[in-house]
Amino acid sequence: MAIAISKKKSYTYEDYAKLPEGAPYQLIGGELVMVPAPPPYHQYVSGNIYDAIREFVKKNDLGQVYYSPIDVYFDEVETYQPDIIFISTERLNIIGEKRIEGAPDLVVEILSPASAYYDLRKKFRVYEKYGVKEYWIVDPEEKFIEIYQNEGGQFKLTQTKRATGNIKSVVLRDLKISLEKIF
Repeated sequence: MAIAISKKKSYTYEDYAKLPEGAPYQLIGGELVMVPAPPPYHQYVSGNIYDAIREFVKKNDLGQVYYSPIDVYFDEVETYQPDIIFISTERLNIIGEKRIEGAPDLVVEILSPASAYYDLRKKFRVYEKYGVKEYWIVDPEEKFIEIYQNEGGQFKLTQTKRATGNIKSVVLRDLKISLEKIF
């Protein structure tokens, strides 16, 4: 279960940046939220998705793919560590020395009991607001993936797959991943 630390009314990126490297926190709505390490199956699913996206991006020279932990800064009270992100070649300038400075083109969040509330609610709204173009919500327990596209500042559900079939990315044209290879 995620734990929100609330000794102070609201934290900022300055407070967050003082945490020791590798501290298991995200800055969500001005709260320092500690999320324990995910279970092995979460990491297995994450690795399979990361490998497929990275191989496609690298083969087609489309940009950069990163996996957690990596800080993605949206504003002074919102700094997240998504499971997987993609940043297109045209936007590589948002990659700073210590953090990603703005919305990645694609974000993948893999649900776990400790993070599901944030991934489905708070982070969903921030990703939408700041212009993440494509958002994948992956549920390893249910072997379920939802893909949202950002259209005019609003996420629209464009794909839902459970256990079998292929998911297709709009941001990464021609990328298809078999769910059987993910789960």
